[in-house]
Amino acid sequence: MPFTAATKAARLSVAPMMDWTDRHCRFLHRQLSSRVLLYTEMVTAPALVRGGAMHLLDYNPEEHPVALQLGGSDPEELAQAATLGAQAVYDEINLNVGCPSDRVQSGTFGAVLMKDPGLVAECCAAMRVATDVEVTVKCRIGVDDQDPEEILPEFLARIVAAGVQRVAIHARKAWLQGLSPKENRDIPPLDYELVHRMKQLFPNLHISVNGGLETLDEAEVRLEGGLDGVMIGRAAYHRPVDILGQADRRIFGLGGPDRTAEDAVAAMLPYIERHLSQGGKLHQVTRHMLGLFTGRPGARAWRRHLSEHATRRGAGPELVEEALQEVNGAMV
Repeated sequence: MPFTAATKAARLSVAPMMDWTDRHCRFLHRQLSSRVLLYTEMVTAPALVRGGAMHLLDYNPEEHPVALQLGGSDPEELAQAATLGAQAVYDEINLNVGCPSDRVQSGTFGAVLMKDPGLVAECCAAMRVATDVEVTVKCRIGVDDQDPEEILPEFLARIVAAGVQRVAIHARKAWLQGLSPKENRDIPPLDYELVHRMKQLFPNLHISVNGGLETLDEAEVRLEGGLDGVMIGRAAYHRPVDILGQADRRIFGLGGPDRTAEDAVAAMLPYIERHLSQGGKLHQVTRHMLGLFTGRPGARAWRRHLSEHATRRGAGPELVEEALQEVNGAMV
């Protein structure tokens, strides 16, 4: 398969997470790793094509390599949305076949599409015809009473036949009734070994595993076990320095020092200045920075200072510097 920038970066990626992986979050994550693949929150194809919500495609060029995740189930509409994503110069267009929320199900997309691999294949084929940007899929191992051992190979075979060469598999089923989206991230049991077996069945398919991975040690186990990539979600968000600050060295083999929380704060200050000058609010950025010092003395003071004061009128980058002084004071 062609090794695009996104494919190389997919050795470690930060999962698309609604309300979390917005452009401010992604810019922060890029300050900690130059290589990991970053994903947008899911953007629905109808919002772009029918709603004209082009602002949902906004991002900072420094975020590259960055992937756009789309939600939808209409091949023609997804093709149009993929075209818009390509025009915005995203490095990858990803189709969401994993989100279990009721709102997503009502739009007949997300995890419910695991029940219709033929339609998913049609969507992928239409998106591939519409753009030269690589089209990928993020899916579950199955939904409800499906037997993953039976349906996942069929699902992968259909999307591969449609031209998909890279997939991220959340190694849990999704229960479409009876579990909330949050419960669907925790309660269904993980089956990493099934994902490894899929790699054996589809040796030419680039497969990343997602779900429940908390550390780079765990990521390295999966990579050494033969998978092509690891996708980490909540751990990368809540403990970004632990995951992303060491990723360039440990996952991508680059030299140089690991990135620190202090490095990230210094890089974010001019970004915050620009955001405020364009009419933005401080808390829109700092809400993603709360976990920078997790596990270190002063972490609680850092979180408290930002949480309590970042929403006040006129708050600016000096507030972040004050919070950093609280951390430094706790380390004395």
